Formats: sequence, C-alpha cells, structure tokens
Amino acid sequence: MSDTTRITPERSGQGPAEGPRHPAGANGFDNRPGPPPGADAGAYAGPDTTAERLGDLIGVSPMRRLVALRWLLFAIAAMLAAAVVVHQVPAWHAVLAFLVVVVLGATLPQRRVTSLAVGRIQAGAAAWPDTGMKVAVDALAQPCFIVDRRGITRYVNQVAGRQFPAVRPGDPLSFGLRPPALLEALDRVAGGGPAERISWAEKVPTESWFEAYIAPVRLPAAQKPGHKGGGLRPDFVLVSVLDLTEQHRLERMRADFVANASHELRTPLASLTGFIETLQGAARDDPAARERFLAIMLEQASRMGRLIDDLLSLSRIELKVNVRPDARVELGEVVGNVVDALSPLARELEVELETDLPDEAMTVVGERDELVQVLGNLAENALKYGSSGGRVLISCEKRPVGQSGAEWRLSVRDWGAGIPAEHLPRLTERFYRVDATASRQMKGTGLGLAIVKHILNRHRARLEVQSAPGEGATFTVCIRAAEERGAAE
Repeated sequence: MSDTTRITPERSGQGPAEGPRHPAGANGFDNRPGPPPGADAGAYAGPDTTAERLGDLIGVSPMRRLVALRWLLFAIAAMLAAAVVVHQVPAWHAVLAFLVVVVLGATLPQRRVTSLAVGRIQAGAAAWPDTGMKVAVDALAQPCFIVDRRGITRYVNQVAGRQFPAVRPGDPLSFGLRPPALLEALDRVAGGGPAERISWAEKVPTESWFEAYIAPVRLPAAQKPGHKGGGLRPDFVLVSVLDLTEQHRLERMRADFVANASHELRTPLASLTGFIETLQGAARDDPAARERFLAIMLEQASRMGRLIDDLLSLSRIELKVNVRPDARVELGEVVGNVVDALSPLARELEVELETDLPDEAMTVVGERDELVQVLGNLAENALKYGSSGGRVLISCEKRPVGQSGAEWRLSVRDWGAGIPAEHLPRLTERFYRVDATASRQMKGTGLGLAIVKHILNRHRARLEVQSAPGEGATFTVCIRAAEERGAAE
C-alpha cells in the first residue's frame, strides 16, 4: 500500500467517482475524496482552514469582486457599445453608465454568494474527520471506523483495514459489515441516540463472535450557542469492533474439559463405591469375592491416579507454554531412555521395539524431561494400539529447512490396525479416543497426545501423523536442530 495516496476504483458506467484527492494520512487509509464535479474546491479544504475561508469571502477586496464579475462587466460593456453605435447614444453617457456599474459591483455586499459559500464550507468541514481524530483512532488496538450521519465510512484505522478489507472510505459501512443488529444500532446512534454495545455471531467462513461499541462523536463547534448544525445528532459515529472468537473458544474448551474430566473421574469413583458397598454387605464373608473386588478397586484407583497425574502434568505444561526452553538436548539419549523404560512392556506385548538412528549427534534446544515424555507417550501408544503388527520402529533423520537451517524428524512407526482418516484431525484433543473401550483396557487416560501437542508447542515444534486402516501409523516430531557451538559463537 502506498504511503501517500490510495486510489478507489471508478464505479462502472459513472466515470470517476470522486474529485481530486487530498493527501493520505500516515497510515495510508485516508481515502478522502475532493469536492464533487462543479463544486468550489476551496469549500472542501477541511475544518483546519474554515475560518480562513470565511474571512476571505466576507471581507473580500473590491478588485477580487470585479474579477469575479468580469464576464458580466464584459457583457454590459458590449451592450453599451452596441447602444452607442446603433441608437446614437452619446458615448459619455455609456462610459458614465459603465463606471456606475463598476462602482456598484465593487462596493455592494454579495449576501447570497457569501451565504452559499459559507454553507458549502460548513458542509465540507463536517464531511471528514480532522487529523487529530484520525491519530487517536489509529492509536487504538482494535478495528475502528469513523462513520458520518448517513452511514458513510469516513475513516478506517490500520487494524480495521487489515481485518475488514471490504470496508473502504467513501462507501457505506453496510458494504463490509452487514449484521442487522450492528446497522440498526448505527442508525439509532446516528439519529441522536446514546452509545450502544451490541454483539453478534457469524457462521461463514468459520464460526466467529464479535462485539461492537457504537458511540456518537460531536465536534466542539457543534456545541457552541447559536450553532444551527446538526442539533442533537452527532457529527460522526465511532464504531469499534472487538473479536471475541478466541475468548468464546477458550470458554467452550474449558467447559468441555470440566465435563470430560468429571465424566472420567465419575466412572472409577462409581466402581469403587459399588464394590465397597458389596464388601460391606453380601461379600463380607466371601474371601474369594473379596480378593477379586479388591483387585478391581486397586485398578480403578490406579486409573484415577493416572488421570490426575496427566491433568497435573498438562496444567504444568500450560503454565510455561510461552517460556521457550534453552537447554541443549541430545535426542539419542532421549531415545535410549525411552527404549529402556518401555522394553518390559514390549516383551509383555510380544512386540519388537527397534531403533534406526544416525551416527552423528542429534542435538536440539529443549527440555530433556519433556522430550522424554513426548517420545514415551508416542512409543507407548504404538506398543499398545499397534501391537498386532508385532513391530515398532523409532527412527530419526535430518532435513534442511530454509537457507541454512535444519530440523530433526523423530518418527515412531507401527504396523498395527491403523487409524481411520476421519479421526486424524482430532487425535490431540483432550479425552478424545478412537476406540474408547480399547483405550480403557490399555489403561489410557485420553490425555497423552494432548500433552504431546502442548509440549511441542512450547518447543516451537510440530507433530505430523500419517496412517491408513490396516497399514499402521507413523507419528513424526519435527524439531529444529541446534546450531553448532562454533557457528553460534
């Protein structure tokens, strides 16, 4: 966008829609048109020169009056010359009459012309906001529009220009913002009503929520005694829009999380309560039933413990999600630690846990314990849900990124049943399970991949998933390689 002038396209079939342009403001969105065709350009100079223009018109010099009447004087002179030639009128009579006309034209007040000019100046002064108003609106962090009484957009700040490009100065605000509640509130405020705050939701292209504050703006000149301008109606209307989409999504996510966590905890608690009541009643003197019920109670209590541990872990990660780690971590050591920890589980499930790592050092910037948790969750899921393939492979390769950077791609591959495509976008949601029954049988909490996602967000890394039914699944962690110490220094 140019720093000087933004040109509005011409309307088809009408030629240029506007007259000469005024210089654009610093933000490039001052698309203020000049006077309409045939209008006095001086009357549209803006509020900064209104007093000067009025003074020039009211106290105009005799010479300027004669210049303004030059064509009338030429016509009168021609008529007098014709009278002298055709009707034999004495020449000195004609000269005397012409001098009288000149004196009258130079001295008599031009009330009608001055009144029209003053009207044009007042209209031009109120048509566009002044520089101070524009600077104040540009300083606001939310999208803001300055609209006149008719609903025509007069100014758009930088944020609004980026977020609502369809709204352009000189066009009605309804061209770009069409919610009926907003337009109705704008009409009420422009008609002299008080400031209003309204909200609305949009479904296309994505579900979004917005809130708008519509406030009247009255210029100081409009409040002076004797002013016959807009009365109670404002000179402009300020419309500021706040995007509440992220806030609504967080509230919905929080509500869903509480509901899901309550449900997950309620199930083992109900089991524990039922078994305790049974042990207090019919199974009080049944040793076999008591042993079986106590084993089930221990399993349910362990499930609650795992769920609480995962919830606490997720909360700790979210608390420092914006704090990027700065330690150097060797991925080879991370892989070795995970393989050692999961080897007993692999033997129990009769799955071969293999590794394929490069000989060079795999150094990244991160937090070792969190990276161990990421790889441990992915490898444990592959062992539990891909055990039918009989094999799980942990591999790593280096790929270039950009001009001089590189990233490590740490992959966990299994040859199990695979994951249907419709489930892939939601795998990292909290408590989301592809197969809820299988997950509970494998002692899963539904939070493992959610923890992986938050840890990778903190490390500015990403997770890629490739899977197809019957072909297994591959989870790949892409994380930037650490710079060599010599190069960094």
